[in-house]
Amino acid sequence: MAGRIPEKFIDELLARVDIVDVIDARVPLKKAGKDFKACCPFHDEKTPSFTVSSDKQFYHCFGCGAHGSAIGFLMEYERMSFPEAVEDLARRAGIEVPREARPIADTEPRDLTAPVLQALADADQCFRRWLREHPFAREAVEYLRRRGLTGEIAAEFGLGFAPDGWDNLLKAVGTTEAAREALAAAGLVVKKDGGGYYDRFRHRVMFPIHDHRGRLVGFGGRMLAAKTGDAAKDGPKYLNSPETPVFHKGRELYGLYRAREAIKRAGRVLVVEGYMDVVALAQYGIGYAVATLGTATTRDHMERLFRHAAEVVFCFDGDRAGREAAWRALENTLPVLHEGRQVSFLFLPEGEDPDTLVRKEGAPGFEERVRNAQPLPDYLFQQLAAQVDLNRLDGRARLVELARPHLGKLRPGPLHALMLARLAELARLPATEIGRMVESAARPPASREPRRPTESGGRPSMVRTAVALLIQHPELAGEASDPGELRALDRPGVELLVDLLGLLQARPGLKTGSILEHYRDSEHQPALARLAVWEHPAQGGDVAAEFRGILEQLRRELGRAAVERLTNKARLSGLTPAEEAELKRLLAERHSRDPV
Repeated sequence: MAGRIPEKFIDELLARVDIVDVIDARVPLKKAGKDFKACCPFHDEKTPSFTVSSDKQFYHCFGCGAHGSAIGFLMEYERMSFPEAVEDLARRAGIEVPREARPIADTEPRDLTAPVLQALADADQCFRRWLREHPFAREAVEYLRRRGLTGEIAAEFGLGFAPDGWDNLLKAVGTTEAAREALAAAGLVVKKDGGGYYDRFRHRVMFPIHDHRGRLVGFGGRMLAAKTGDAAKDGPKYLNSPETPVFHKGRELYGLYRAREAIKRAGRVLVVEGYMDVVALAQYGIGYAVATLGTATTRDHMERLFRHAAEVVFCFDGDRAGREAAWRALENTLPVLHEGRQVSFLFLPEGEDPDTLVRKEGAPGFEERVRNAQPLPDYLFQQLAAQVDLNRLDGRARLVELARPHLGKLRPGPLHALMLARLAELARLPATEIGRMVESAARPPASREPRRPTESGGRPSMVRTAVALLIQHPELAGEASDPGELRALDRPGVELLVDLLGLLQARPGLKTGSILEHYRDSEHQPALARLAVWEHPAQGGDVAAEFRGILEQLRRELGRAAVERLTNKARLSGLTPAEEAELKRLLAERHSRDPV
């Protein structure tokens, strides 16, 4: 059925369907206070940390971070698309899904991604067709054959071909200005300074990139034989799509969506360095490999991987660059590593990569290497110990100093305790003494100057607390008489606070789950999801009074800023009569509120 599902219908649907019933039909839930609990269906665990709130119509796993509404659960658990999940819930509620005949205002978040996704889909069809039919595709086909890939595996991964030239894609699908703008927003063409566009991907084998929901969100292109030998003209050997509204390199992993079932069967995920390695390994039956997209492994990557498997194995070249990449991966893994999660490192022989090695040794030989990969704790202590002389007292002291900041990143628990014991053994010190030293390294120095509260750390800011209160208690939006005035504040998160207040005042009655659905494709969605379960200082008290107090403090801050601005202007250039009246009013308000 054509047309977009109205936002208002989604709100009404989520209000009529109880998320507890939806999830309980698939994952048996047990009552736990006012909420319900179960072992998380998205990662292995023995102690239930998966919570479902009937009041908020929201689920959250405190172990792996999975969260969302009833729609989000069906998309994640049943691997449904967004429209499929809505249709399923509508059938449960016995109602029909309406469709809009035309898109609504361009300011709606979901509409902004639709042209981009369509442009990517159109380009994908072109690249695939050109690999089969283009007169100059022979070079791309020969390259894939030399790398040992069959036509079947190339088709399975949707590989394509971008011919040499500046406007092949533009001519094929950029026939209108709207289409060209969508191609540019998708990162497929580049806008020239003087007007016009040109194709970003030229003379390359193309690898489509899908996000964890299965949407095509970008491409990776591997340069074929260099034309000039000049990198400035030919471009880099590997080229990924730039950051776009739907593609974020620090979050996505090549091949993850396709590898989900293989990862589940293997109980592990293998992280390699390139998309050709992923495809080659899959051809040999090792389907649980994924690749980062030209960036170092991030904490977002790790959290996403641990949702699919408890064991992650990094595969790197054994050279200096590979070792440096492994160390960066280790540093980003430590904060999310705890009992039940395992990380190992596999370093390949010099001159080999997964593609070449699996062809030499076959799948059994390669998988034997994966099983024997070096555990992260062993690799950490091996690398640190190599920098000191353990036969010297000062060498062992130096080892402790090197290890302290790394172990300080670990969460308390059995793994943390075992690694402290291993460090104590190497340093020949009591484990209790080592624990005290590591704890002091993790704790900020008392002499450090206090930071201004921000949205990212430190004491929670007023704006952060206000957003958390709203997402958990949407009825508080009625306390704000004029949210728009807050936009003048120079504080992180104010735009989100104002936007959220506007949404909740326009659509009273929304629950937490419905709010998150409104921000599904927004950059704010991850932060809102965290705040939905954040135990803020006002929790358990009078949240309405706390919220009113925050609004009052923010308005006072607005008044102080306005007084300062007008006072400075009066001194420099003078005020208009209207500005003089405004300054007098603000000063009178301040005096009545804070008399000397």
